[in-house]
Amino acid sequence: MTATLHAVFREGATALITGAASGIGLATAKFCHAHCMNLCLLDINASGLDKAASELSNSSTTTVSKFTVDVSNLSDWEKIRQEILNLYPGGVDFLMLNAGGAFKPASGKTPWQDPEHFQKTFAVNTLGYTNGIATFIDSLTGNKDEQLQRAVVLTGSKQGITNPPGNPAYNASKSAVKTIAEHLSFDLRHTNTSVHLLVPGWTYTGLQTAYFPTKPDGAWAPEEVVNFMSQKMAEQKFYILCPDNEVTEELDRQRMAWGYGDIVYGRPALSRWREDWKQTAAREIQATEFPPAPSLE
Repeated sequence: MTATLHAVFREGATALITGAASGIGLATAKFCHAHCMNLCLLDINASGLDKAASELSNSSTTTVSKFTVDVSNLSDWEKIRQEILNLYPGGVDFLMLNAGGAFKPASGKTPWQDPEHFQKTFAVNTLGYTNGIATFIDSLTGNKDEQLQRAVVLTGSKQGITNPPGNPAYNASKSAVKTIAEHLSFDLRHTNTSVHLLVPGWTYTGLQTAYFPTKPDGAWAPEEVVNFMSQKMAEQKFYILCPDNEVTEELDRQRMAWGYGDIVYGRPALSRWREDWKQTAAREIQATEFPPAPSLE
């Protein structure tokens, strides 16, 4: 019988979540709280963090702790490490590295004219993840009890896979997260810590409110993403490729196959968006069919 919930979501386990003040991070915190887990909430937004923590009360068996942290700053991580381990001597059971941002180049400049734009984007969206891993990897893997399941989730992006034109810094930073997650999964494959790459679809978070005052019909709510993530974690999936109300899982797979086909077939880079390839790409993407995935024998 297939499990309906990953074993890390259990009473008394400790979850550390970055970007916890809003969006998917806050929705994950609420999910963990509903399963009686201790919470370490991290965010750079102190007022947002206070508000989030106020929605998640302590109980007789679980506690909620908050830490104002710049995830790109390794010294911030080093400052909180011992404090968290003192609060939770058993260590971190669920590490969700989710904090990120979509930064714009300086006014009047393109991304290629603004190296600081790239540096800031990578500092938060990529190094913010490796800082968290380096700080808590020993805590995660230190308990050798195979019955005590742990998990790491890294929030990636479809833009880091399909790589649409327009935001090279963001796309590259999320592509790096994908690579990091894949290597971490491989290196921890013989431990009791599972690793998962969460790839949300169109999700209505704080990054979207500047463009949409209310949730568009095509977008998922953060809670829908977290429920889907939980389901796929229970199924022991590494790639958690979320649909939304406009794009199906099948269409995502078709688009990704076309994108990687640029390499395999020697097409121009980002052919799907080039004027001379658009019609062919759209037709072939729609026609792509996948055979059943092979299984281990």
